Amino acid sequence: MNYADIIKNLREALTYSPNNVVLRKQLADMLYGQMLYEEAEQEYKATLNYDPHNESVKLGLAQTFYALKKYDAALVVTEELLSLGNNEAALLMLYARLLFEKQSYKEAYDHYKVAISSNGHLQDKEFEEKLNKAISTSGQAVSVSVPSEETEKDFIERDMERPTVTFKEVGGMDKVKEEISLKVIYPMQNPQIYQAYGKKIGGGILMYGPPGCGKTLLARATAGEIKAGFISVGINDVLDMWVGNSEKNLHQIFQQARRKAPCVLFFDEVDALGASRSDMRRSEGRFLINQFLNELDGVEYSNEGVLVLAATNSPWYLDAAFRRPGRFDRLIFVQPPDKAARLGILQILLREVPTENLDLEPIAKATEDFSGADLKAVVDLAVEAKITESFKTGRPMPLTTQDLKAATSRHVPTTREWFSAAKNYALYANESGLYDDILKYLKIKK
Repeated sequence: MNYADIIKNLREALTYSPNNVVLRKQLADMLYGQMLYEEAEQEYKATLNYDPHNESVKLGLAQTFYALKKYDAALVVTEELLSLGNNEAALLMLYARLLFEKQSYKEAYDHYKVAISSNGHLQDKEFEEKLNKAISTSGQAVSVSVPSEETEKDFIERDMERPTVTFKEVGGMDKVKEEISLKVIYPMQNPQIYQAYGKKIGGGILMYGPPGCGKTLLARATAGEIKAGFISVGINDVLDMWVGNSEKNLHQIFQQARRKAPCVLFFDEVDALGASRSDMRRSEGRFLINQFLNELDGVEYSNEGVLVLAATNSPWYLDAAFRRPGRFDRLIFVQPPDKAARLGILQILLREVPTENLDLEPIAKATEDFSGADLKAVVDLAVEAKITESFKTGRPMPLTTQDLKAATSRHVPTTREWFSAAKNYALYANESGLYDDILKYLKIKK
């Protein structure tokens, strides 16, 4: 049976089962393969009417648009798929070709290299020659590629801590501690139970909330609870001016954590590394996010025993693909400390400060919405004022309750500005209920 007969039979079958997505896609793919691009376009679109979220069909439509030289339409669909975390080699190859048509030769080269590293069968010598010629005549620089095993030996390992701090040293936050325990600590302490259910020990937690509320301390205490190594990763540890080096840095950090498992890998300000790809115009940022997602998935390298914690003040800017199961699938709101926690924090901050008849109860009560950092600022203000007074008397003067009250009145809690912005996201961009905890804290009913 020739292709014309197969196409005819598929069309006839669809008259009896018009909503059969598998048949429709098969027909569309057949039409595309026979270079009947206009008919293929219509069939892909018809298939999407029945299954609008089918990424395979969308890729076929994008490839058809490219064949019809509808480059703008193809780019829209391709970028949508990339924003969803689709790293399929065929998609990256298509994106490379589209970038070439847009004269973004360096970005096209980068995507082409990643595509063929994932699937060597996609290598296209003719396209490579066109790329190299265009790059040399345009003056657009091309630099290094994706991480490889050859570069592993050049990696200088980061310092890994063995924190001694535990949850006992973290004031309050009982709900947050319990959530972290369920996700991280109990599985590490009872591995046989997880193994009995075929579950891997590891995963990711994303902590969010106003700055200065102890997210970093919680991450360090988590490592201390399970006596695991702790690697703290900042923006500057990953980002590099040369294309491809940021991805390599990220890969090597994960590799170190895997070698040192059990290990807590903590990313501070993770939104700077994983900002939404739909807001990006440069391919380098997309590359880094795709690399980050691949490392979290642990497909090529096992993440057994690697616990990934991350902190952000702005979770709404993080690419949605990070919150899929197996990645940062537990979102924890780290709110400002409650009264009991504020009391504990103040006691810790004042341990080595000379005091007299100190009553911290009214201070803890008067500092609602104060973060841990705000409380430290209050103590610093009170101490500075006392030091000035001590200079006048010639002897150290003890800190009193009144000194702390005066300092409290001079300091405005920094969390209020954060809640002002967060409230809008919790009210108007919270369809899935991700930010309901913010509304509960603010005592706002939906």
